Amino acid sequence: QVQVVESGGGLVRPGESLKLSCHASGNALSEALMGWYRATPGSQREFVATITGDGITEYADSVKGRFSISRDNAKNEVYLQMSSLTPEDTAIYYCNVQKFFNYWGPGIQVTVAG
Repeated sequence: QVQVVESGGGLVRPGESLKLSCHASGNALSEALMGWYRATPGSQREFVATITGDGITEYADSVKGRFSISRDNAKNEVYLQMSSLTPEDTAIYYCNVQKFFNYWGPGIQVTVAG
């Protein structure tokens, strides 16, 4: 069983940056695919970014050039550095770990306003 928890969300102004962190508990996660998804009220969860154990990354078109995903396999952690945030980035962000099954964190709110 893998438990996943996000941290680092909050309220920021347009143009500012924010870094999300995600910690996964479990063994042998260095080869797991880890990533971030987000959802707004009334919408389905959408893909944001993923990173393989070897560091290969993929991004949604909407965040390319603004967001950067990274991971620390020794800590079982994945990060999402978000820059040039806009109100359209406001959402609940979910961390995902894929190892045989899909494991999700409870989500964390990111609000871009002001």
